[in-house]
Amino acid sequence: MNLISTVIFITMILSTILAIISFWLPLMSPDQEKLSPYECGFDPLGSARLPFSMRFFLIAILFLLFDLEIALLLPLPWGDQLPLPLNTFLWAVLVLTLLTLGLIYEWMQGGLEWAE
Repeated sequence: MNLISTVIFITMILSTILAIISFWLPLMSPDQEKLSPYECGFDPLGSARLPFSMRFFLIAILFLLFDLEIALLLPLPWGDQLPLPLNTFLWAVLVLTLLTLGLIYEWMQGGLEWAE
């Protein structure tokens, strides 16, 4: 066996052993104290299972989308080293255009308004 297959084999065996141990080792005995929400030592003021606003998730997804867009565009300055730098520039413009159009659409639909 070569080095890569040995490392993969050891990784798979170790992962399997750790997964099995993690299912069998913990003692699952929930009581009222463990099931109650913790609020800095105070008694809970309300239900801990309140639903989140969909606007919160929309803002979070938009943040992640534009964060990934930055990661996609970071190698763009080195794109002029490629055989077709114009092709790289056109793909970058296409990605930015699609993201801008999506942001304008969400803005026009009122999806970015935090308070109604």
